[in-house]
Amino acid sequence: MPKSRSVPTSWGLAAAAATTLLVGCSAEVSLSRTEPSVPKDEVANTAAEELAAQTGQPKPDITCPEDLTGKVGTTLRCTLTGTDGVTIGVTVKVTSVDGDRVDFSVKVDDSVS
Repeated sequence: MPKSRSVPTSWGLAAAAATTLLVGCSAEVSLSRTEPSVPKDEVANTAAEELAAQTGQPKPDITCPEDLTGKVGTTLRCTLTGTDGVTIGVTVKVTSVDGDRVDFSVKVDDSVS
């Protein structure tokens, strides 16, 4: 299981390479808010950094449509887009919340879109 890490407040993807992205990872983000949430850009950046670390590849281009609400079990669907335009879904899921700390896992879909 990949390790968690704290995060402060051009990936070429071909269909054949999609299987190298089938990794799970987790991350944690600490924020000072009454209702914890993680900004969508931080979610995307953290997911990209974790996938790059897991695969040994350059950081991929990941976008998320909205902020991640800090409630255990909440999921957010993001998209990884390769330089060749191929896309693959990424699921971000909140695994724990401790005060202003939100831990989440990242899983790349089994097949490209």
